[in-house]
Amino acid sequence: MTAISGREDDIFRPALHYTAKNTWLNDPNGLIYHDGIYHLYYQNNPFGNVWGNMSWGHATSVDLISWDEQPVAILCDAEEDIYSGSIVFDQYNTSGLGNGQTAPLVAIYTSAYKDSSARRGTQAQSLAWSSDGGCTWTKYQGNPVLDRNSADFRDPKVFRYNGPPGSYWVMVAVEAEEHKVVIYSSDNLRDWHYLSSFGPANATGGVWECPDLFPLPLDGDEEQTKWILTVNLNPGGPNGGSGGQYFVGHFDGVAFTSETTVTDGSSRTADLDAYHWLDWGRDYYAAVSFNNAPDGRRLMVGWMNNWQYGAAIPTWPWRSSMSLVREISLVTNQGQPRPVEIIEVTFIPESAEEFGLIIRGNGTNGTRIGIRPSEDRLIMDRTSSGNIEFHDAFASAYTAPLKPTSDGSYTLTLFIDHCSVEAFAHDGQVTMTGLIFPGSDSNLLSLYAIGGTATAPCLEVKRLAEPPVRIAEPLVMSR
Repeated sequence: MTAISGREDDIFRPALHYTAKNTWLNDPNGLIYHDGIYHLYYQNNPFGNVWGNMSWGHATSVDLISWDEQPVAILCDAEEDIYSGSIVFDQYNTSGLGNGQTAPLVAIYTSAYKDSSARRGTQAQSLAWSSDGGCTWTKYQGNPVLDRNSADFRDPKVFRYNGPPGSYWVMVAVEAEEHKVVIYSSDNLRDWHYLSSFGPANATGGVWECPDLFPLPLDGDEEQTKWILTVNLNPGGPNGGSGGQYFVGHFDGVAFTSETTVTDGSSRTADLDAYHWLDWGRDYYAAVSFNNAPDGRRLMVGWMNNWQYGAAIPTWPWRSSMSLVREISLVTNQGQPRPVEIIEVTFIPESAEEFGLIIRGNGTNGTRIGIRPSEDRLIMDRTSSGNIEFHDAFASAYTAPLKPTSDGSYTLTLFIDHCSVEAFAHDGQVTMTGLIFPGSDSNLLSLYAIGGTATAPCLEVKRLAEPPVRIAEPLVMSR
């Protein structure tokens, strides 16, 4: 079954972003670069375009420019749904799951047990392995390999740690309702030992999900390497619904210690600006990074949707897409993320209270992306962006903190697809990602100013006939 070309309800299928042919997708899973191929696995309903029957879909790319959808990788069955997780290359066959000739790829995923299972109502961590480069997968007969007898223990991200305590596998997962990241170690991926936990901390307005833990050099200096812990939460994002936060600190092979904790989770600050967010928009969730990316690069991708209205977005026969891939760096200035140019503009404020761009407009409707200099805010307003009536939580105007550069100017780079915009300010210091569903006649771009004037000395627009490389320029995280 393929998408029907030319029909009204398929006009939103992205050109730059991955989406399944005719099914539902959400969280990216099992991201890994192996034998020259990028593998994107993801939460997928193989039988429909709404959430359910959770399995791992699969897509591959050799260049992050174009993606090929592959057959479903790990299918749900009568006893378990296949929830989020990760994949590692078990180069030395520590798991013993290799065939004696080829080192296996090992998937570590959450088994969400159904009513037909003796473990019904619980979630635990399980293994599957592949000896053919990630195409076909076999579930381990000894599953689950890690069980806390919990209903909300999920989303394992596993990586190989090498440091003073030794060399071993590390898993970070969550006790979602407790707002805790739990950390385990293993020598063989089958036997896991508890190390420590982190949290609650900072944003706790919803369940914690999809953690990640990785090192980054500060300002490119390997001697000043820090560790980044990312945790997604739903709801409780900075502008409502789903969102992702991060902590900067130290990992000694046993415990993560944060340098950027604002609250201990016992109370929520009313000022969400105090926390560190992966993205300030409403449609960037469950972001995790690739294992084994070339040249030590840290590449991250998120689900471009929001659980508040995700099942209702007006697309057919597919539903939901992934963000552009973003490369992450750690710098000392305050900041966040950025991807591939379509619109790049520099503004110099004058007397205007607000100024910016209206994209995908038709003279009446459009999406406003602007700056309020007196408030130090970046704005994305989609209250008149086209089809906004499919869910009452969708139409919204939201903001992020944004100060001018040292010369007083503001620089925005926008990546606009058929149903989305990813806005990156000051080379990735702040990002906002949002879905939009404009009419087929909404192709105008305009500048605006409210309450005075502003100057745009530089405006470059690239209309791309072919999709560009989907790697972002650095997603900038602040200490």
